This record gives sequence, structure tokens and C-alpha cells, in this order.
Amino acid sequence: MTLLLSDDDVAATLDASATVDAMRDALLAAYQGRLIAPPRASAPLGGGRMVLTAGHLTGEWYGFRSYDTFGHPESGQLVVLHDGRTGAVRAIAVGEELGSRRTGGLGGVAVDALARPDAVTLGLVGSGRQAWTQVWAAAAVRPLREVTVHSRSAANREAFAARVRAELGIPARAVPSAAAAVTGRDIVVLATTSRTPVLDARDLAPGTHVNTVGFKQRNRAEFGPDLLDAADVLVTDSPAQAAAYDPPMLAAAPPYADRLRDLGAVLAGAVPGRTGADQISVFCSTGLAGTEVFLLDRLARVGAAAR
Repeated sequence: MTLLLSDDDVAATLDASATVDAMRDALLAAYQGRLIAPPRASAPLGGGRMVLTAGHLTGEWYGFRSYDTFGHPESGQLVVLHDGRTGAVRAIAVGEELGSRRTGGLGGVAVDALARPDAVTLGLVGSGRQAWTQVWAAAAVRPLREVTVHSRSAANREAFAARVRAELGIPARAVPSAAAAVTGRDIVVLATTSRTPVLDARDLAPGTHVNTVGFKQRNRAEFGPDLLDAADVLVTDSPAQAAAYDPPMLAAAPPYADRLRDLGAVLAGAVPGRTGADQISVFCSTGLAGTEVFLLDRLARVGAAAR
């Protein structure tokens, strides 16, 4: 029987620690060649695009995620999991929650691998769904003592801080500027829809770790070259996807491309991550293909165990 999951089902079932663990396993599988994860593909359809990401965990499953860029208010995402031996559809997830929590989980892995072990404060620019899952996952890998958040809407950032206090039990406050949000923080997250920089790298303290989730391409990025210049450690979750961006992804183009490391390789110990307490580390999240399906497989296993 095919398992069908809504956003409510995903939110009720997925916890942050399990999501981070699944994404760590996925990154290692991709680095080791067990997870086949080509760059996303898209089809222009006039007025928008259909976008597809696919993955194959060899010997176990294959599947895909699809979404569109038409901007319709009820547009949804679809994630489909096939059994690798029979081809049968094991599970389908409809909605945005699985993809958002997948992205949060990847960010949580980056924080765990690259942030200082004593990191306890988090500064956030952005207050949407992606911002929430980044904090949700980061709190699973570091004992956060305070969250500061800034976004364009005062009401939204106040509501976000209240949600962090209520659901995560972490002291949180809204602040009036990005500089106030990130100054002196151990961990910084950029999760905006801005196409122009929202961060001045001079506001970062030595030893800060930064997750970037939003636009990160040439002439369309939520941060500028100053952040990449400041980075002692520069990492992404999918070098193949980073190289396939059009326009080019800032961190995957000269003069930064030779410095960009694979997070899976860091996890495997093949390349170094942070080697000093004062280093600034930057994770450029691209959304490793197949990771939504990887997470849906974990959910399907939970559902099968419960039946």
C-alpha cells in the first residue's frame, strides 16, 4: 500500500534530530557514490518552469521531487519514493514541509560539522518557513541559549521570535536590523528571498559559522563577495549542483571555486572542516538532489513500523 503524506503528517512525524541524522547519512552516501544525485533539471513552460530533482540510493530506492515556479498561491510540491527492487511507489508526500525540513536538516548537519563546539547563540536574517527549519535543526545539534531574528516585517519577526520561545523553549528576540541580528553571534543563518546582500561581513565575529539558504548567484544573492572573502572554510552540500547554477553560483565561480569543499567529504574526513576557533566557516546550501526522497524513505519506514 502506498503511503500518502500531507504537510501536517510530515510536521507531526519528523523530529529535528532524526532529520539531521538522515541528512548526514545522505551526504555521506552521496560522497561515497551510493546516492546518485544529479543536478536539478527544469523545463521552461512559458510563464514559469517545472523543476525536478531525482535520486537513487543504489540497491534500495529511487524517486524524485517536482515543483513549479509559476507562483500560484496553491502550487504544491510532490515527492515520490519508488522501491528499488520492484519499482512500486512506496510513498508520496504532497506539500512544502518535507522539502523545508530537508533543507533545515542539511543546515543542521553543516552547523554540527562546522560551527564551534561551544556555539550557543544564533542570529537569523529571515522569518519564513526556511528560516524556521534552520533554527529547528540547529537546536538539535547545539544547546542554543539565545536566538536573535531580523526580517523586513516587524510583525513577522516578532511572531517568529515568539514561536521559537514557545515551540523550542529557547530565549528569542526580534531586532530592528540585520547587523543587530548577527553581531557577536556564534551561528548566523541567512534565509531570505532577497536578491541583494542583507549582510555586511564586517559584522561577523571571529569564529562565526554561517548558513546561507536563499539566492546565492552572481547579481542575485542575499550576500556579497565580502562574505566569501571572509570565509576561512567554504562548503556546499552538492558541488555538482553548485557548478550547474545559471547564472553562476558565487562560491562555485572564480576566485572561490578552488576553495569550495564538499560537506560530504568533510563528514567523511577526506577534507578538513574547521581547524581553528577563530575561523569563519560558510555553508552554501544548494539542496542536494535525492535528499527529499531520502527523508521520505525514513518516514515510510516509520509508517510501515506503525502499521
